[in-house]
Amino acid sequence: MVTLSGELGSGKTTLVRGMLRALGWSGPVKSPSYGLVEHYQFSSLYFYHFDFYRFERSDEWDSTGFAEYFRPDAVVVVEWPERVSGRLRPADVAATLAHAEAGRSLELRAHTAAGEACLAQFGARA
Repeated sequence: MVTLSGELGSGKTTLVRGMLRALGWSGPVKSPSYGLVEHYQFSSLYFYHFDFYRFERSDEWDSTGFAEYFRPDAVVVVEWPERVSGRLRPADVAATLAHAEAGRSLELRAHTAAGEACLAQFGARA
């Protein structure tokens, strides 16, 4: 699981769009702000993009049934993870995006061995 934190307009959905393009997705990529989740199916994996911006309380998670999407054969990217605080397992990679003078900044942190391995593949420090 990858979590994306940052202010509105900091580039979270744009980053997900880039991830999907790198995987070969050529279709539209939209923010799941209103539907809460967008699903992208590839031949070898399931890719779920969640956006919990509209959640006002973390206990709203309890009635969604979304826990079943967080499985080993899926890539799950979560925008606004702080809105479901305490409901998710630790992120493999936590990304924080921010507005910067020259565009955007991105900070990546690994919280699991899988996250460390992922960041090592890109030469990023965990």
